[in-house]
Amino acid sequence: FRFQAGPVMSNVLLADEINRTIPRTQASLLESMEEGQVTVDGVTFSLPRPFFVIATQNPIELEGTFPLPEAQLDRFLLCVDLGYPSREEEHAILRRFQQDDPLAELQAVTTPQQILELQQARRKILVSAPVREYIVSLVEATRRSGALRFGVSPRGSLHLMRAAQALAMLREREYVLPDDVKDLVTPVLSHRLVLQVEERLKGVTPQKILEEMVTGIPVPASGE
Repeated sequence: FRFQAGPVMSNVLLADEINRTIPRTQASLLESMEEGQVTVDGVTFSLPRPFFVIATQNPIELEGTFPLPEAQLDRFLLCVDLGYPSREEEHAILRRFQQDDPLAELQAVTTPQQILELQQARRKILVSAPVREYIVSLVEATRRSGALRFGVSPRGSLHLMRAAQALAMLREREYVLPDDVKDLVTPVLSHRLVLQVEERLKGVTPQKILEEMVTGIPVPASGE
């Protein structure tokens, strides 16, 4: 047979409304997201580097959707609720689309090689022992919570540390502070938590549980 490369053979894969794809299609992304490769009929193909997935879903409309399994949710670094734009942002949207199509005018702002170099630079951002201990304490708290069926896996703690390193770099520091970790707890961990049924019926959310955990865990004095 002749291999025909599909959309996954790219640097950035946009999976729009991923929860409308069938479970078999969702499962096909597991290998690519974790291993950076795909296997077709026993033959493995490496994906371009860097490779990452951006997915969207409508959390309100459930008809015709298939919830992502925990194993796949765990592979996403961040989950961000975009919400509505601000008044100023909505004015800007109207102005930009009034006469032209901004999407048709998109220009590259970086190269794959530059992204790889940034990823390498992220690895050099210092994470002190107290900050690592703080991350472990946060993750362990999710595993002990009676409100949760499942807590955060080791992959989640790794993602929290790496995201905190990236945020510290964006803030022009060579080391991670506890505040970097605190700012990322909800976007990095909330989608990994599985609530007990009775907690969902009470209206409890993963975000609320994480807020309470962050409040109850001592914060290290310094990340240096």
